[in-house]
Amino acid sequence: MTAAEFDRIVERACAEIPARFRRKLKNVVFVVEPEPSAAQLASLRVGRGGTLLGLYEGRPLTARSVSDPFGMPDRITIFQGPHERAARNLAHLEQLVAATVWHEVAHYFGMDERQVRAAERARSGRSGK
Repeated sequence: MTAAEFDRIVERACAEIPARFRRKLKNVVFVVEPEPSAAQLASLRVGRGGTLLGLYEGRPLTARSVSDPFGMPDRITIFQGPHERAARNLAHLEQLVAATVWHEVAHYFGMDERQVRAAERARSGRSGK
């Protein structure tokens, strides 16, 4: 798949974020990269053979204040290669990308990894118990 085709999948996934959440996405940029860097993998302690589908880098909305100075945009990166390798087909790829976008947006809204995983289980109907 070309980078432009994958970009369109990410754009559609972003467009599916409900308006009530999209309106609150301020000073955040979505970026597509082919692969996570070695530094990104190391900083998140992703082990050998592991991978990273997406990454939120910034200050979560819950940690911000109206008195904060202007800052560079937060960044949500979606990695193309890991998604393509994990996907069984185009429909599955689109589902994976949508789930990753939601996951990283949840981090923007202040959810930690445990909270995001619990919300994902609830959204998919799995209790995790």
